[in-house]
Amino acid sequence: MNIPVGTSNFTKIRQEGFYYIDKSGLIEELLGTSGIEITLIVRPRRFGKTLGMRMLAEFFDIRKDSRALFEGLAVSKNQELCKEWMNGYPVLFLTFKDVGGNTFDSAFGMLKTAFMNACIEHAYLLDNDSIDEDDKRKFAQLKSMTADVEVVKSAISLLIRMMYIHYGKPVVLLLDEYDVPIAKASGSRGKKMDYYDEMMEVVRPLISMAIKDNDLLKFAVITGCLRIAKESIFTGANNFVSDTIADSRLNEYFGFTQAEIDGLLQAAELTDHVKEMKKWYDGYHFGSFDVYCPWDVMNHVNSLILNPDTPPKNYWENTSDNAIIRSFLDRTQFDIQEKFETLLAGGYITETIENALTYDVLEASEENLWTLLYFTGYLTIAEVEEKTDSGRTALRIPNAEIMDIFRKSVRKWFWDRAAASDRSELFSAFWNADTDKLAQLITDLLFNTISYHDYRESYYHAFTVGLLSNAGYKVESNYECGLGRSDIVVKDRRNRRALVIEIKWTDSESSLEKACESALRQVESKQYAKSVEQAGYRTVIRLAMAFWKKQCLVRRCV
Repeated sequence: MNIPVGTSNFTKIRQEGFYYIDKSGLIEELLGTSGIEITLIVRPRRFGKTLGMRMLAEFFDIRKDSRALFEGLAVSKNQELCKEWMNGYPVLFLTFKDVGGNTFDSAFGMLKTAFMNACIEHAYLLDNDSIDEDDKRKFAQLKSMTADVEVVKSAISLLIRMMYIHYGKPVVLLLDEYDVPIAKASGSRGKKMDYYDEMMEVVRPLISMAIKDNDLLKFAVITGCLRIAKESIFTGANNFVSDTIADSRLNEYFGFTQAEIDGLLQAAELTDHVKEMKKWYDGYHFGSFDVYCPWDVMNHVNSLILNPDTPPKNYWENTSDNAIIRSFLDRTQFDIQEKFETLLAGGYITETIENALTYDVLEASEENLWTLLYFTGYLTIAEVEEKTDSGRTALRIPNAEIMDIFRKSVRKWFWDRAAASDRSELFSAFWNADTDKLAQLITDLLFNTISYHDYRESYYHAFTVGLLSNAGYKVESNYECGLGRSDIVVKDRRNRRALVIEIKWTDSESSLEKACESALRQVESKQYAKSVEQAGYRTVIRLAMAFWKKQCLVRRCV
């Protein structure tokens, strides 16, 4: 069974017999509202936007014969529609998915590369004598990547005009990942090489000139991860419709429904993996549809075919840097600790969602950041029995995969913050074995830290390692010593001293003392300090730490 992992090439998938979940109904849905000239489809990354756009390109492109590619798919049953529309119009397909960089010159160079590729594909236009020579000159500049900013600003409208003259028919514009250049430029704001305004000066006319009152345009479909306010880019666009995850018109075509997952797992003979698939990759609520992330599903099915014992893992994480969560955590002006802890505990929060933003104000308010987490797939709508306040939306983390991303982001944020803080008082208490002071300091740190709310020994273990790391000492976790493995060993080689720490957690405040006593007995009976002493450390301080929720108790072996 061929699983299409890492390819969004519709033609390749169909010609080479890859497993394909039929989304051709998207074509009928778009054409069913033919009065709409511009459709903006907003979905999180890896939800099949590019594959959908390539399918549209193959269906409409006048240069091709696509009957074999669509044979057996849902749209082929509508013979009248196929006769009227299939391979009947010139298609301009552009993708901005790779347009970005650390500087404007770098990002602008990638934008010119996108147009170079389009011009190479449509190089036949240079041979048409009916096309204006000045347009041909600009086309040649785009093709050779020598075009200046002004030529690039009009590149889409130029290509549409030339294609219209060549074919004598209006053009279908398919623009994939339109907002990537702006999103990447947004990441430079506040930095030395801030180029957001420069990029907006290019992208705004580039798109608006192509779609505003353009009689040479049959219709346009544009995709992205975020709906940018109409006033920012789509000013003056007539018959403009935005389809987001809050709507329900096109949501079944981006993401896999439960029925589609059941069919896939049955075809792959993996029906015993339904529960794990649902736990890890389901949970997105788009409009009236519950959907899975296609990227994760296809990757995991492929892994299971290769090795049926492959556990679920985070495939979505590596497709982006997930910086949005970190940017939220770094903004100390927002009091979001309790909200994050509620989400990490599997609960929901209620927030106001802005349906249209501009990238320059994304991080200007807490409201905008929750909106961004929602539209980019880190949060989804929670179905709750309680009635939410008017204008507010209940939000939750959709599944185990995104929960894992949140936890890793919180843990990394804590470690980085701990490394940058003054921990001299904390380490003074450790090396002096001041157990009362340690308990007070660590309890205060727990109170001010976002916790995962699973409250198990592994959480407190990671928390303590984070406190002790990157301070000039050697920190070893699950260190083999004596007759077993101690939780944490901290070595100060310069002063030939060490800490041996055993951690316990308990489910009640009254059990903290008993948990500490158990840890102390373990340190002694397992002789955890012995091998450390034999390695030449003159002073080895043995500590037991017991945790209950956000309280800590510390005791020393004497």
